[in-house]
Amino acid sequence: MKNILVIGSTGQIGSELTRELRRIYGGSHVVAGYIKGAEPKGELLDGGPAAIADVTDGAGIADIVKNYHIDTIYNLAALLSVVAESKPRLAWKIGIEGLWNILEVARENGCAVFTPSSIGSFGESTPHDMTPQDTIQRPRTMYGISKVTTELLSDYYHLKYGVDTRSVRFPGVISYVTPPGGGTTDYAVDIYYSAVRGERFVCPIKEGTLMDMIYMPDALKASIQLMEADPTRLVHHNGFNIASLSFGPETVFEAIRKYKPDFEMVYDIDPLKQGIADSWPNMMDDSCARNEWDWKPAYDLDAMTRDMLEKLAIKLGKGE
Repeated sequence: MKNILVIGSTGQIGSELTRELRRIYGGSHVVAGYIKGAEPKGELLDGGPAAIADVTDGAGIADIVKNYHIDTIYNLAALLSVVAESKPRLAWKIGIEGLWNILEVARENGCAVFTPSSIGSFGESTPHDMTPQDTIQRPRTMYGISKVTTELLSDYYHLKYGVDTRSVRFPGVISYVTPPGGGTTDYAVDIYYSAVRGERFVCPIKEGTLMDMIYMPDALKASIQLMEADPTRLVHHNGFNIASLSFGPETVFEAIRKYKPDFEMVYDIDPLKQGIADSWPNMMDDSCARNEWDWKPAYDLDAMTRDMLEKLAIKLGKGE
């Protein structure tokens, strides 16, 4: 039986990943790690153990690992792309110095570690269409730089010390549960909220800007499936491309209008977000993930749109 620590359990991905892991492995086997000011509430607090897990405190992480007999760490501590540009030193401290602490704890205690990378790890010189698994990565944002470093440092600990490190490159993650917090792809969540509320959506990304996206259930599936994958099949370990959806704002707008014909959208371009988006892939080639651990997404754009609109209508009290 696995004993799992989720660091960043109250964040956008962590809050849902913690619940899913508890469903699979049992609540008592999954510790919800959090930082002061972001304490778990409700189901996250009641569904299993919780502990302060600050990645800048390696000794504190080690104590949790020993006290709960942790063998697997999901490390989701990071600042998202737009926030990281305004706080680059903090982004590095959390993303890289924090990762170093976790990898040291894992090396000393025999833990497997999942630390996600991102489409942000690519740059303007990367091929944008069917971006290869192994290709040039020259990002110009602190978020991207930290993600490339995450991949390399995780590989280093695997090759030098035998730590079982694994990761995927997350596209923009779309969810109705926990609102996003400072990412370039946030518009693809916000647009659904506007549609359900009956508001006109102001889009910060220009028409025709393609970016990889993924629906949260598929993001959770990929994270857990990779950590359960047969290690003898893995040629790569860190930074697996996972592709699911690729669309521009006008495409998701039309997908919503199929169900909300009166929905309106206008553009007011955010130069920072647009510049970041332009440096990212249009769509990644995820054949390595498909071949090495049988990755396959379940949701297309229409299926995601129907589910998002239905679930948000319930959440926001906008049911018919």
